[in-house]
Amino acid sequence: MIVVTADQVDSRSTPDIATDTLASLNETFADHLVLAADRTAGDEIQLLVDNGRAAIDIVLALTRTGRWSVGLGFGLVRRPLGASIRESTGDAFVAARSAVDRAKKKQTRFAAASEPGRPGARDFESIVDLLLILRARRSDQGWEIHDLVTRGLSQADAATEIGITPQSASKRARAAELKAEDAALAPLARLADALDASFTPAREDLE
Repeated sequence: MIVVTADQVDSRSTPDIATDTLASLNETFADHLVLAADRTAGDEIQLLVDNGRAAIDIVLALTRTGRWSVGLGFGLVRRPLGASIRESTGDAFVAARSAVDRAKKKQTRFAAASEPGRPGARDFESIVDLLLILRARRSDQGWEIHDLVTRGLSQADAATEIGITPQSASKRARAAELKAEDAALAPLARLADALDASFTPAREDLE
């Protein structure tokens, strides 16, 4: 299991968005949340995720807005789990806390950590950083076609939806580096899953 901890950026001078964000995350990722996403303290939210791809998708969703610093934590999670994420503990939670604190000082607003520390977490972070930098350069037009293709539309159908030619849609997709992003997601998910699996305990009960 992977812990995601996110802290709202400039929360003292901007409206609280945690409630709406939690509702969206709990709906979108319900099948992959081991426990419901919840507010843990002030403007901080936390999630316990069952696989690497879901964890990456959550990171991408949160960092896209520019309003969250996001930390990913790898490590053991104490069993049995608490009744809520606020009542759950373990090394992965400690790692996520360390990661989000470091994320607040980074351009990408993202960091990953493991407890105990392993090089794989920083390696994973570096690759995700490249993806986040690519996404930060994407234009509004690029995001428009990204969102339509992500919904399952072909580029031709996306072009019709937007009201542009297929050639224009293809040009936008290339400029937005949609193929590069899509190609990176599966390998990143495998890296996250492998790192997570390296902490799998020999027995379920860690008390």
